[in-house]
Amino acid sequence: MMFILRWILSALLIIFIAWIIPGITISNFLSAMLVVLVIGLVNIFIRPVVKLISLPLNFLTLGLFGLIINALLFLLVAKIAPGFEITGFWAGFFGALILSVFSPLINNIGVKKENA
Repeated sequence: MMFILRWILSALLIIFIAWIIPGITISNFLSAMLVVLVIGLVNIFIRPVVKLISLPLNFLTLGLFGLIINALLFLLVAKIAPGFEITGFWAGFFGALILSVFSPLINNIGVKKENA
């Protein structure tokens, strides 16, 4: 049940990002649900490989290159998922940044923390 709630909240976050960032458009809620699914698949299969390949550059930039990787992967999702468009790199950069900030909040919903 929590999985479905997180999925819906993540889709609403995608709609919110498209609403506040010029250059990002989402056609409807179903497209947002699909975008969340594609983001999950990209994060599982593509992101680890890209992060491993870019590890030296990420090390040299003290982790700031990770922001570029997030933006590029967000742009990749826009190419894959129908109904989701990003018109430029900076729109993708700020959209990925907002997604990176709010996703952990959504993912922690329903997680029980044990007392230490």
